[in-house]
Amino acid sequence: MMPDNIQFGFQALILVSRWRRRLRGRQCRRYWVHPITSARVRRGAFEVLFPELRHYPDKFPNYPRMSVSIFDELLQRVSHRIKRQHTIFHQSISPAKRLMFTIRFLATGESLTSIHYQFRLGISAVSLTVKDICHSLREKLHAEFIQHPSRQQWIEISEKFWEVCQFPNCLGAVDGKHIRIIKPQGTGSEYFNYKKYFSIITDVQYRFVAINVGAYGRTNDSMVFKNSDMGRRLYSRQVIFSTTSTSTKY
Repeated sequence: MMPDNIQFGFQALILVSRWRRRLRGRQCRRYWVHPITSARVRRGAFEVLFPELRHYPDKFPNYPRMSVSIFDELLQRVSHRIKRQHTIFHQSISPAKRLMFTIRFLATGESLTSIHYQFRLGISAVSLTVKDICHSLREKLHAEFIQHPSRQQWIEISEKFWEVCQFPNCLGAVDGKHIRIIKPQGTGSEYFNYKKYFSIITDVQYRFVAINVGAYGRTNDSMVFKNSDMGRRLYSRQVIFSTTSTSTKY
């Protein structure tokens, strides 16, 4: 057995060696703030392109997939939630800019790296901001736009299906949308779909009546519906409409 003092000495040498390697790595760092990132005030997509797009309402929707008025309304609704305070070290990212690159990411499926270069922001800042904005949007808009339908709303939907398609007693059309994702650790082939990539499924009808988010990419539409809250209620013959104004998500 090695004496305790010698063993402690070896551990100390290892810690010192690791510290020196880290210090050398920091000393070799070329930039504190990369020139590409520091030039965002002059050349960033938001600072240069966004003001121009606002002058052309017909072109604006091609970028964030929404009109100027909808973007402004959305910003007004969540601005107080996503605003960050300036510090003596740096200026915080404005709410409009945070919302814009998040919407761009969600609407186009571009990578975070692509957004990082377009808006000239740090990749970690982009990643954390997207998560924060998505949480704020859900918190603010969920109760208003994804409500538990009432009995009267189901009747109106059924009547509309009959009027347009002559299909009786229909409450909706089931479909799924495969959203490409990076394979989650420890999931094997659960998220691997028939299109040969990893995905997560969401319902993307023209009008959202009920949604179920998070199904495995390999799951077909009928199983997604059967395993959803709404599907389980229907198969067990439970009430699927709300008699109150309480808003919930299926």
